[in-house]
Amino acid sequence: MEDAGNTQETATVTLEALKTKMADFARERDWDQFHSPRNLLLALVGEVGELSEIFQWKGEVPRGLPGWGDEEKQHLGEELSDVLLYLVRLSDICGVDLGKAALRKLELNALKYPVNLAKGSSKKRTLNSLDQN
Repeated sequence: MEDAGNTQETATVTLEALKTKMADFARERDWDQFHSPRNLLLALVGEVGELSEIFQWKGEVPRGLPGWGDEEKQHLGEELSDVLLYLVRLSDICGVDLGKAALRKLELNALKYPVNLAKGSSKKRTLNSLDQN
C-alpha cells in the first residue's frame, strides 16, 4: 500500500479495491477493534456534515462549480472521499456487497420511477402512488 501522501494514478478504481485498501489500512493500525457498524456510521454522518459545510452558505451551486478555486474543489474532493471511504468500510463490516446493492437499488428505482411517469418531474413517488398507476 502506498503512503497516504502519494497520489496513485489509476484509470478506474473499483469498490473492491477500495474495500481492500480500507481493510488493510485499518488492520495495519489495529483499528478493527474500533470499526463497529455504529462507530463507522457515526463517523460517516460526521463526514457528511463536513461535506455539507462546504455548501452551507453558497446558495444553489451550478454544475461544474464555476467560480470555485482549485483549493475549494480539492477540499470538496477530500470530503467526498471521506464519505465514500467510510461508506465502503461500513458496507464491508456489515457484509453488504455495496456494488450489488447499488445496482439492485437502481433497478428498484427504475420500477418506482418509470420514464413515462417520472420524466421531468421531481415528485416523490410512494408505494401508494405506485399502486394507483
